[in-house]
Amino acid sequence: MDVQPDKQNIDKLFSNTTYYIDFYQRQYKWTDEPVKRLLDDVFYKFNEEYKKHKDLSLPLDQIISKYSWYYLNTYVTNHVDGKLYVVDGQQRLTTLTLILIKLKHLSKHFGSQLDGWIGQKIVGLSGYKTDFWMNHESHKAAMQGLFDGKPADQIKTDSGLTAQNMVTNYGVVASRLDSELLDLHRFESFVFYYMHRLVLINLNVEQTDVPMVFEVINDRGVKLKPYEILKGKLLGQISKEELEGLKLNELWEGQISAVNAFKEDEIDQFFIYFLKAKFADTIGEGRRYDKDYHRVIFSENKLNLDHNPQEVKRFLQNDFKYFTKLYAKVFKYYSDVNSIDGSYASVYYNNLTERDSQFLLILSACELNDQQEDEKIKTIAYEVDRLFCLLQLQRSYNSNAFNIAVYKISAEIRNKDVSAIRPAFEKILLELLTEARGVQAPTSLSYGFFKETGIELDKRFKRYFFARIEKFIADNTKLKVKHSLYDLVQNTGSVNGFHIEHILADNDENLGIFGGDEDKFKSERNRLGGLLLLKGKDNISSNNETYKKKLKSYANTLYWNETLREDSYKSKLDFTDMIKQYNLNFRPMNDFGQAELEERHKLLFDMVTHIWK
Repeated sequence: MDVQPDKQNIDKLFSNTTYYIDFYQRQYKWTDEPVKRLLDDVFYKFNEEYKKHKDLSLPLDQIISKYSWYYLNTYVTNHVDGKLYVVDGQQRLTTLTLILIKLKHLSKHFGSQLDGWIGQKIVGLSGYKTDFWMNHESHKAAMQGLFDGKPADQIKTDSGLTAQNMVTNYGVVASRLDSELLDLHRFESFVFYYMHRLVLINLNVEQTDVPMVFEVINDRGVKLKPYEILKGKLLGQISKEELEGLKLNELWEGQISAVNAFKEDEIDQFFIYFLKAKFADTIGEGRRYDKDYHRVIFSENKLNLDHNPQEVKRFLQNDFKYFTKLYAKVFKYYSDVNSIDGSYASVYYNNLTERDSQFLLILSACELNDQQEDEKIKTIAYEVDRLFCLLQLQRSYNSNAFNIAVYKISAEIRNKDVSAIRPAFEKILLELLTEARGVQAPTSLSYGFFKETGIELDKRFKRYFFARIEKFIADNTKLKVKHSLYDLVQNTGSVNGFHIEHILADNDENLGIFGGDEDKFKSERNRLGGLLLLKGKDNISSNNETYKKKLKSYANTLYWNETLREDSYKSKLDFTDMIKQYNLNFRPMNDFGQAELEERHKLLFDMVTHIWK
């Protein structure tokens, strides 16, 4: 590898070289904090030297030669086809250019003869045309607006984040320089200091070494994200002409933005899921991709992307494009509450229970440009929800066993027809039920396994369960749910949040129903048949009331609660039709004891058989 270090001051740095921003680089992402730190560093040294030498009776350029120099860090470049690209350091170089622009405006303000010199450090001749030395090709309008001194609100920043941050950070620079450079002598002293005594080291590397150098450089300081390094490793194999002709950089940025629009840096999670989906058959194999997946891609080379520009182009234009689009599609339904009333409802249900394994499994099942894409998304999302819920409802859920099972399912359904999905899930469900209960599971759902369910379930799942019961009743009686499922599951505030309500309050009267047996009373009253969801204040007010009083408080709450009351059955044909259609044993209950609790529990089981078929 040939690395050529070159010590440069600002005067030399921006003299006759146009710096192009390589695709390896981020956009200009510096916020005000790093800009302020740079300004603090520069002015700390300048103020120290200025105080020491300001009274010398010498020309300014001679006085500045007595100032100590100040090291501003390293930047890395490489030459390609007659152009010089910045590989690392564009954040700092861009900020230095913003400082130069402000200095040029101040030179006009002070009537300084240094105006022309400063201007030449910002723009100059590059071949036949005038260009900014720091050449953000896509954001020239913003740079030109700053150079021309336009107000910030009149500068075009619709080209992207770089333009927006340049305008914002210019305001930070301008404010600081206005407060520091209050007269002509101090201003011109700073200009000479800035041009001659601030030093950077340029490292120029060969094109073949750029990906490696780039990754090493970004292992220090503020690291690039894995996907940003991966971009360099992939696109670095392709010539600039092909990158421009095939618009591969635009393709990459477009797909990254589409995924990251849902969540910051979500694209890293996409790559992790994608690699696990396609290459991991066990949880142990999957862990290889949890950290530094961008390195594992090349060390394993299962995608055949190492030193293979043809395959890189094929991958970007096909697999990368299709599977990021698929991921964004699933994430849209996952995060959009409106999905609840459509055919992708199960995708959103898995959000409520935090079942993100559906992403991995959908990526596993789908082939490139899969014709069964929609069917696979819906089927897998439904099966993930069903697997999770039937394990919970039969007291058989174990998080470790569930996570291990996900990889077994992935291996079974990878690139398979949609018809293979239900058998793979059903097989795993029966295995997990059998393992958890210690006896052979007779079916995927049995009342024997469901009968005691309640006390061991966590509160969030209980809220989710009753939210699904509420949705089932609403859908089959042509009603709208009174509260969003999100509120029912996740809103737990003291006023508007929903909480688990015990139909049988913890008092001596109800304890007597169970013959004074406290253990039995505790386990029975916590079974699902003895529970409801109530809103905050309703829950508090009915906490220790008798059942007769509680029954009154259940009016105008949730549908499941109201089915305990007689007035819920009067002149409600749709409700009657639902009871007949599904053969459900709904009836009002004016008293509530052991028999009624068992009856309600059995009724819930019957609805479960229809919700999670």
